[in-house]
Amino acid sequence: MFHVSEQLSPYVELDRATWARLADDVPQPLTPERIEKVRGLGDELDLDEVEQVYLPLTELISLHVRHAAKLWRSTEAFLGEPQPERTPFVIGIAGSVAVGKSTIARLLRELLAASAQHPRVQLVTTDGFLWPNEELRRRGILDRKGFPESYDRRSLLRFVVDVKSGKDLVEAPTYSHMVYDRTDEKVVVDRPDIVILEGLNVLAPAKERGDGSPGMAVSDYFDFSIYVDASPADIQQWYVERFLTLRKTAFADPASYFHRYSSLTDEEAETTAASLWEDINGPNLRENIQTTRGRATLVLRKGPDHSVKWVRFRKM
Repeated sequence: MFHVSEQLSPYVELDRATWARLADDVPQPLTPERIEKVRGLGDELDLDEVEQVYLPLTELISLHVRHAAKLWRSTEAFLGEPQPERTPFVIGIAGSVAVGKSTIARLLRELLAASAQHPRVQLVTTDGFLWPNEELRRRGILDRKGFPESYDRRSLLRFVVDVKSGKDLVEAPTYSHMVYDRTDEKVVVDRPDIVILEGLNVLAPAKERGDGSPGMAVSDYFDFSIYVDASPADIQQWYVERFLTLRKTAFADPASYFHRYSSLTDEEAETTAASLWEDINGPNLRENIQTTRGRATLVLRKGPDHSVKWVRFRKM
């Protein structure tokens, strides 16, 4: 059902059942096997979740993409002369560590690319724009990785500006969670229809320039943005559970930066994960990530079981 407040609001909020009905007639393009490959560690994602939450979201985004194309053609006609090729439609996805935004980004890439209208969809994560560990150590902020100051924000902004300027080939750095650092590999964005940019702080406001003038924010170049929301207590629990699983999987690899955690007992691992949350990820969520929720076009609110319970989006 629609939630209507006595006071006017710039948002429309729909519960899951109402939201799901918006895509009753939309065919499911993904198989259970494909969904399993998309699903991240600790995330709950099945056919029902895809059909009831993410198919309607894909339809809404596709509607925005079509109208952006129509506006571009109308603008070209208004100016009375041919304009450069339309630039990619850029979607930003923000949210806390362990909230499931990476899974959602990968899923939307698959669903949006299944459409004949915009088959070329590329996904870029902002992890690649983190300063290298050597630079973070030099600045004394290695323990603040993920905070806004740990990113090369100028390069990230340049990347998005190049994409929205219509540059043919735009490169983005990549990141390895195994070695906990940037790599020498690059992601090449080659004139896609849609670019999805996923990261903790993609909705952060502009930083003031040295002369006191306002700067530009990455989100200034977004055509649509999503914030993945949940109770901080739930996110903390998911973070701890993921840490315990990684201790027995990825951390067990001697090449892993976190291999030292693989020998912890269950009790030690849980204490370590809780400490990491309290010292790093929790403060980052409260101070820098959660504060950007109101800047999103659409908010997906998850419950304790990781499933989306309601959707809120801005009125046009």
